[in-house]
Amino acid sequence: MDNVKIESYKDLIVWQKAVELVTAIYKLTDQFPREEIYGLTSQMRRSSVSIPSNIAEGKRRGTQKDYRQFLIIAFGSGSELETQLLIARNLAFINSKDTKEVDRLLDEIMRMLNVLIAKLK
Repeated sequence: MDNVKIESYKDLIVWQKAVELVTAIYKLTDQFPREEIYGLTSQMRRSSVSIPSNIAEGKRRGTQKDYRQFLIIAFGSGSELETQLLIARNLAFINSKDTKEVDRLLDEIMRMLNVLIAKLK
């Protein structure tokens, strides 16, 4: 598996998992109150979409420095999403059972981004 050639950002497991996370966040936020459509729902969706988008953009930029910077931005969006998930739980829009898979996936993505960022120093 270590000999897998990365041809595109689409070959990156972290990008694939981030796309999976976006889908899960959209499904999760469908449960939110209607009045949150322009509030927390929108914020969480944008934060989640930002993660794979920045991974893709950084990979396509062509330089290691740019790639690292976009991974840092993706990591920041993940931190925003962690915070927004906590707020949604505090407001009782969702509970820990609802977010178990999303939390696991986000944690995995954040760890992967952290490793990639460190390798690109």
